[in-house]
Amino acid sequence: MSPRPTARVLTTGLAVACCLATLTAAPAVAGQVGAAAQLCGKWDSTPVEGGRYIVQNNVWGASTPQCIDVNGTGFTVTTAGHNNATNGSPASYPSIYAGCHYRNCTTGSGLPRAVSQLSGARSSWSTSVPSQGVYDTAYDLWYDPNPNQTGQNAGELMIWLNHRGSVQPVGSKVATAQVAGATWDVWTGNIGWNVISYVRTSPTTSVSNLDLNAFTQDAVSRGSINRSWYLTSVQAGFEPWQGGTGLATHSFSFSLG
Repeated sequence: MSPRPTARVLTTGLAVACCLATLTAAPAVAGQVGAAAQLCGKWDSTPVEGGRYIVQNNVWGASTPQCIDVNGTGFTVTTAGHNNATNGSPASYPSIYAGCHYRNCTTGSGLPRAVSQLSGARSSWSTSVPSQGVYDTAYDLWYDPNPNQTGQNAGELMIWLNHRGSVQPVGSKVATAQVAGATWDVWTGNIGWNVISYVRTSPTTSVSNLDLNAFTQDAVSRGSINRSWYLTSVQAGFEPWQGGTGLATHSFSFSLG
């Protein structure tokens, strides 16, 4: 997520996946150096594209080292010593986001935005992943009744594009659904806030103009997100449990119609 530990823990037999919630920790903002920056501190973050997005290291679930190299809207995990058990929380969520996360806000995103006004919410994201390690590649969307929430949000929606190893989302599988032109397994649970996750049945490393409102409205219909809430941030990154070196975002964009 963003510059804070995300408290997200699941337990479903042997494999458990998580969502990201963040606790509290003052964000450490690494100043942008030219077109590139390296983030190695647990909560280091840096604005990119003139502040339109923020990239964060976000090592919230482990004390193992992690560094990411940032260049524009792309970043690569260059160091990762993670070895978390797969029936617990991931080690981190290196990611890029638009919106506000624990008072660390981007500019010009249009967020927060009422759920009832998200018809034009779309994102494109291109990634690559290594052939070793245990991780997922996932969007993390956050919602709250308060458009200016400074702490933990009330609702979380994850979109898993792919994953490797014996990990799975919070809660239990409740359905398989067609959303935004693909088939997804739907998981729901509550870990102090509502969590709904969509796991793509045909894994992919990139999406173009993904309709985020389609997921939001499906989550509303299942009772995980309230129509009166606000979308506060759209995040895209990786959750490594073990390893993680080589996880890379090549480009990311988010827009509101």
